[in-house]
Amino acid sequence: MQPPEEIGGEMVLSDELYDKFVKMVYKKTGIFYEHNKKYYVQKRIEKRAEMIGMGSINDYYRMLKFSKDSTEFDRLINDLTINETYFFRDYPQLRNFAENVLPIVVREKKKNNDRNIKIWSAACSTGEEPYTLSIILQEMLDEPEKWNLQIVASDINTDVIHSAKIGLYEYRSVRDVPPEYLEKYFTKKHESYQVNPNVKKLVKFMKINLVDLVAVSDITGCDFIFCRNVLIYFDDESRKAVLSDFYRGLNPGGIIFLGHSESVGRISSAYHMQRIGDTIVYFKPK
Repeated sequence: MQPPEEIGGEMVLSDELYDKFVKMVYKKTGIFYEHNKKYYVQKRIEKRAEMIGMGSINDYYRMLKFSKDSTEFDRLINDLTINETYFFRDYPQLRNFAENVLPIVVREKKKNNDRNIKIWSAACSTGEEPYTLSIILQEMLDEPEKWNLQIVASDINTDVIHSAKIGLYEYRSVRDVPPEYLEKYFTKKHESYQVNPNVKKLVKFMKINLVDLVAVSDITGCDFIFCRNVLIYFDDESRKAVLSDFYRGLNPGGIIFLGHSESVGRISSAYHMQRIGDTIVYFKPK
């Protein structure tokens, strides 16, 4: 008699086993997959199990659970967390950051003779967001060379970090880049676009699991944290933990930017809300 996950000679993910995978992923990453994501998750589990020659999904689960080597688990997470992004995504929010929010912070820093600006792009995927922020800083600051500018770009997915470091993008990724920026900050290579060194120089890429308290606590002194369209993949408990860690990482007066469908208010009362321009921002009180 065949075990339930191998009916008809094919790997089938039972509801019970799916729940075990979901709990394991949640425990290690804070990412929670509802039952309506089962097909999406199953296809990626099947792909990884077949690639390493596992006889059944149950064997694959046991291997992940008891292995001391996290390499295969990391590869599964890579497959589960690939997200599409592009340069200047959600342009109205970025324009408000550039034209309204950033100048306020810059004026305050100049008063205090502080020439440091640090941004954390959390869950940066293939790098379009942190590179966009690098372009914005260099365009909006009067004398960017007189500032100590740092952009920390992190993701749990090692594949996208590798791709981001290379910085080579197809046209669909740069389709919203203003033509003058495309000429100034990119070099066309055949049908692709290479990010120039003047953009890359501000960005440091790191692998960080947002629910890893030790890793997250290493990032401090941030003036801005961009974590857009990420918290929707977490449950309330994980969101609360991540927002608490972000709070510790922000300077007093530091600002966090979330996606339009995300809100800090019902999860954390530590942040204060403010409308600047046409965007709601959440900041750490001074």
